[in-house]
Amino acid sequence: MPPIPGIDLPGVHPFRAPADCAAIRAGAEVARHPVVVGGGLLGLEAARGIAAQGRPVKVVHLMDRLMERQLDAGAAAMLAPAIAEQGVEVLLERRTAEIVGDGAVRALRFADGEELPADLVVVSIGITPQIDLARDMGLLCGRGIKVDDRLRTSAPDVWAVGECAEHDHVVYGLVAPILEQARTAAAAMLREDAAYRGSVMSAKLKVAGIDLVAIGEPAGDVEALATDGAGGVYRKLSVRDGRAVGAILLGDARGAEALLAAVQAAESIDDPLAHLASAATAGPGDLPDDAQVCNCNGVCKGDLVAAVENDGCGTPREVMARTRAGTGCGSCKPLVIDIVALATGGLSDEPAYLCPCRKQTRDALARQIREAGLHSVSEVADACGTGRECGACKPALAYLVSEVNANLHREERHARFINDRVHANIQNDGTFSVVPRIHGGVVSPDQLRRIADAAEKYGARMVKLTGGQRIDLLGVRKEDLPAIWRDLDMPSGHAYAKAVRTVKTCVGRDFCRFGIGDSIGLGIEMEREWEGLYTPHKVKSAVSGCPRNCAEATVKDIGVVAVDGGWQVRVGGAAGATVREGDILATVPTRAEALRISTAFLQYYRENADYKERTYDFVPRIGLDAIREAVLGTESAAVLIERFRLAKAAVADPWLERDEPYHPRQFTDLDAERELVGPPAGGAR
Repeated sequence: MPPIPGIDLPGVHPFRAPADCAAIRAGAEVARHPVVVGGGLLGLEAARGIAAQGRPVKVVHLMDRLMERQLDAGAAAMLAPAIAEQGVEVLLERRTAEIVGDGAVRALRFADGEELPADLVVVSIGITPQIDLARDMGLLCGRGIKVDDRLRTSAPDVWAVGECAEHDHVVYGLVAPILEQARTAAAAMLREDAAYRGSVMSAKLKVAGIDLVAIGEPAGDVEALATDGAGGVYRKLSVRDGRAVGAILLGDARGAEALLAAVQAAESIDDPLAHLASAATAGPGDLPDDAQVCNCNGVCKGDLVAAVENDGCGTPREVMARTRAGTGCGSCKPLVIDIVALATGGLSDEPAYLCPCRKQTRDALARQIREAGLHSVSEVADACGTGRECGACKPALAYLVSEVNANLHREERHARFINDRVHANIQNDGTFSVVPRIHGGVVSPDQLRRIADAAEKYGARMVKLTGGQRIDLLGVRKEDLPAIWRDLDMPSGHAYAKAVRTVKTCVGRDFCRFGIGDSIGLGIEMEREWEGLYTPHKVKSAVSGCPRNCAEATVKDIGVVAVDGGWQVRVGGAAGATVREGDILATVPTRAEALRISTAFLQYYRENADYKERTYDFVPRIGLDAIREAVLGTESAAVLIERFRLAKAAVADPWLERDEPYHPRQFTDLDAERELVGPPAGGAR
């Protein structure tokens, strides 16, 4: 973080890691005056994310135009109104001298004395390499650690790559140059002939509704420009000494990969305007093998083709698993698919692999687990090789093993995420969130007293009412988790897991003059019936006591609405990043029948959905008719409910591990635990 007075005040956040994003998102929910300091690429993306939460946000920038390193004045002038249309106000030529506040951020103070109200500040003004250790070692340093063309430092057998390394007076802060450096350094360590000559910087603004790609230098001695002010299009190719040195594409990013390849190769350009026009019509077949397709992971077209021709990959999913193209921001996926289609001669339907490295589907693995009687992740890995390469599929495999064995499996916590290992949701500062189960959103005075006492006793930083009618105790230390669970004496709400979450309810007919059904009673019954079960993804449910739908049951994974003459059961709804009205599975006359159908659907989803597949994707993929056939049929529903009851019978409240922990250091230092992802020793192919 830059040395600005007040930079350490609560409410001031960097924008670097997933934990920062979570903190910014949480702060934006309540902020009245969010401000982003820095009008570069990441600053604009952060501002758009805050604006997407319905908050008016301001961007404060030191220079006279946005993204001055990547854009010329003309492109920046066209970008500004496009950003304003996204709900972001831009203030240029403002130097932040101080962040003002007493206990929390209150305002920004600029060099001229002007103050701007701010209760959430996101700082995105570049990077400062951490080189204290290098200096203490006596390494030659400038802005970063000085390295040569083989990424060697001034000390023998010491290399440096990434944001700490300074090559030819440049420190790179993007991932693609860092990957290039890593390859060169690896070759140098192996005594292979390799040299790093610097990287061509390219950046893509990831803001919905704005297409912007900036490549290399924004200006040259010869420039070809095509612009349409009314349409918001600005396309430019910069040439110096007859060779391509940069390009800007705003509003129309066609040909970005072809232009990036031309700049990276310093291609000779005789007619810049003709080259700019032809790039817009370039298809996958026109790209050279060294054209970079995935900037996040530094993957070129040739790497994708090699995955098909040499490694036997036949689908985009396999190629992406092999090369990691498309697994970063995802913006290159359409081009990856086109290149794979070209290389394979046409796309075929591809399965959703649980383990892409081994091309193993969920159904195939489930069949092998049943037939071989496998009861743990390790047994499956030994028998099938699943998870022995990258290891990323282990959490999915852990769920599958438990589901197939009706929870009578051998638990191996190293295959679970940290949240599932300690039964709490890790926060951005390493503390945890504790959410007890509150059935149907109904809580007793005694439970409220226990929650309040526990929050004070264990120093919870915040006590928050959630959107699912529960109470969240935020900022609990890991070592305090067993004790706070004991004092609460309430079951886990599974707010940290891919599991059955809350069943939200309205007050129903017992209190509301419009209520026609006992929504509280059914909601509590549903939650008690299902609690403790893990699912492919989180399952949020609700019961509304009348069609006015105060509990928002129509946009839940499973929603039940009281209607004249009975209950309407809906499935596959969503109201988050995806908004989808749930499909009507059935309308039934009794509360018991609504519970039975909902339970049968829950078990059908548990048995057939891919890991991390929400019901709003699962229902359209399977089809409502197929789901009805399985869930509404008398015999098929009875079989589903019987398997549900077997799985439920083996469930225990995970918070009881306060008295019998899974292992002695379960609630001690995070670093003491076995790594989640990665092959076991000797397991890599």
